[in-house]
Amino acid sequence: MRSALMIGVLLSIAFGASRSAADAGHSDGGDAENARSYVGEALCRSCHSVEAEHWDRTIHARVASTAAGSRLHARACESCHGPGSEHVGNPSDLSRIIAFTRESGAPVEAQNMICLDCHRGGARIHWTGSVHESRDLACSDCHHPMARISSQGLLRAKSVNQTCFTCHPRQRFEFRKRSHMPLIEGKISCTDCHAPHGSNTDPLLKGDSVNHVCYACHAEKRGPFLWEHAPVRESCLNCHTPHGSNHDALLVAPSAFLCQRCHSQVGHPSELLTTGNLAGAVSPDSRLINRGCVNCHAQIHGSNHPSGPRFHR
Repeated sequence: MRSALMIGVLLSIAFGASRSAADAGHSDGGDAENARSYVGEALCRSCHSVEAEHWDRTIHARVASTAAGSRLHARACESCHGPGSEHVGNPSDLSRIIAFTRESGAPVEAQNMICLDCHRGGARIHWTGSVHESRDLACSDCHHPMARISSQGLLRAKSVNQTCFTCHPRQRFEFRKRSHMPLIEGKISCTDCHAPHGSNTDPLLKGDSVNHVCYACHAEKRGPFLWEHAPVRESCLNCHTPHGSNHDALLVAPSAFLCQRCHSQVGHPSELLTTGNLAGAVSPDSRLINRGCVNCHAQIHGSNHPSGPRFHR
């Protein structure tokens, strides 16, 4: 009996000690949290009148006014910027609140966590580990949460393309070349091929491979073909550039030169079709007329004709 009583006392002491330690840990976190308290939307508006005017015209404000029970409805400004009591005490110190700018000094990861708390999943399911996330890109580098409702995707620039060109000037230059994808004309946008919030592929493609993305618009090149052209099956980029080229059909080189990269000893003269190699010829080589090799090998992407192993028909 005495032994059982002693065991019970020891267990009570041990449980009490562990509970006290847990309570102490909880109170420390609670004290840190209580040091920052919510001050309310009215106080935010009293200083930030311009921002408040912008806020009233945003999709986020509409959610705050209509979605009762949501975090935006309950906290308004402080649902994203965090409790504002320390900011009120020292407004010049932006580290006391989460501000969605590079100049604020707020860690990009902290900024993005606020956005992803509501905008998780869907198009952003592959954001973690994506090339944009690994390069420390913030949501606010592309998006403006205080933009008007009518703004496309709450972007900082006027369009998706201009937003992408901010960091990708090389692609902007390529789209200005003689042969290019019709992006400048407004027929497609960067997001028709790329997934800016993350993808399973390195260049953030919206398909499993380059060919799958190309086939979305160029279904006639998909096949299956009775006679397949191996470079086509491997990757469209073997012959074409994705954004723009100064050669026809976005080719990486002039047609005859492109074919001769692989086909230099196939029964045709093996010399490159240059002016120097043709200087002694009585008449120009027929392959120089019009589009070169594809004058005869017209079905170069693949053929289903019984007589088409050389892609003639």
